[in-house]
Amino acid sequence: MRRLTLLFSALLLPACSVAQDADSLLRKVDDHYNRLASLRARYTERYLGMGLDRTESGTLLLKKPGRMRWSYDQPAGKLFVLDGKFAWFYTPGDDQVQRVPAKQLDDLRSPLRFLLGHTQLKKELGSLTVTQDSHGIHIAGVPVGMEQRIKTLTLDVTPAGSIQHMRLEELDGAITEFTFTQVEENVPVRDSDFVFIPPKGSSIVDALPPI
Repeated sequence: MRRLTLLFSALLLPACSVAQDADSLLRKVDDHYNRLASLRARYTERYLGMGLDRTESGTLLLKKPGRMRWSYDQPAGKLFVLDGKFAWFYTPGDDQVQRVPAKQLDDLRSPLRFLLGHTQLKKELGSLTVTQDSHGIHIAGVPVGMEQRIKTLTLDVTPAGSIQHMRLEELDGAITEFTFTQVEENVPVRDSDFVFIPPKGSSIVDALPPI
């Protein structure tokens, strides 16, 4: 009996240790973002799908609660703004501005919205897995509410808990990747940075966001 007890203990300890390590890594990321009020970073966005291989870049600005601004410099003038109530999409040369209620937003930037509130990755991602190697922490899962579109979201995170890279694989095989650099945390941010004023002559259309 004693031998059996020792055997079961030996088998169970590694599993418990792995679970505890995963929980510890997730808490590190949660704690890192829960203490932030704002963030500014450079980003590169790459899309592979539907015969396209497209790379764009710009500056990301986040502010709690619930505000986000993606200002593209390539292509210049392209803009995505989440003001807490609506998401606004504008592309230069287009005479229409697309508007989507924040609660209905089904956009590939949506997974980053958990950074704008009280982060708890275990509730934000289903089928969650956590691994760690010499390059950092790798968190993978399916964003809750996006199961009909996203197959897997993978976050590559530094040992300090900061997200460096985000990869989304859609059910149709398309892949979108975001790489973040020059990250500045708790920077001064104005509320006016998240106010979108449609360009003169453009019309507002309530619609689903473009790819």
